[in-house]
Amino acid sequence: MRNIEHMTRCWILPVAIAVANLCAIGCSGTDSDGTPSTKREPSVSISNTSSHIAHGPEGDARAAYRAMWRDLAAASTTSDAGSPLLDNHATDGALELMKYGLKKAKKEKVVVKGTLRVNPEIVTAASQKVKLRDCVDGTDWLQYRLDGKLKNDVPGSHFRTDATVLRKGSVWKVSYLYMHDAGTC
Repeated sequence: MRNIEHMTRCWILPVAIAVANLCAIGCSGTDSDGTPSTKREPSVSISNTSSHIAHGPEGDARAAYRAMWRDLAAASTTSDAGSPLLDNHATDGALELMKYGLKKAKKEKVVVKGTLRVNPEIVTAASQKVKLRDCVDGTDWLQYRLDGKLKNDVPGSHFRTDATVLRKGSVWKVSYLYMHDAGTC
């Protein structure tokens, strides 16, 4: 229950405080001519700090985590908690947390657009379970009203995220997701 209560506080201010404070690095939500941007495509930028990509459980878990965020970014453009994408890479509490946030956004008549940047680090890894920690950069992943205007002028920031990715058969899915308050990393 704490995860859902925390999500209410963090998810929705621009999709979890992750969006309410997600734009701290000078994100204005406007095009170069100063008008509100309405043509943002959902995206998740994948940052790699190492020169190689890990294979095995670590690489598979990171790939599932990144795909989960891409799925969420796509569903957030319409606040669609029923998106069939959501359960492609998420299950259990992580899936429920995303659906809860999307339902709340739909009720508040907002959508989220922009670019979300993730770069997960391995905390622990085993053959069936990998724990990740990330500092999600949502500085350009903002909430918009249905008329295309920014919901508010609250800038965003980075937020720490902890995740557990489990292997079920041959498929890796994020089963636990905890988004900390904005500015926590």
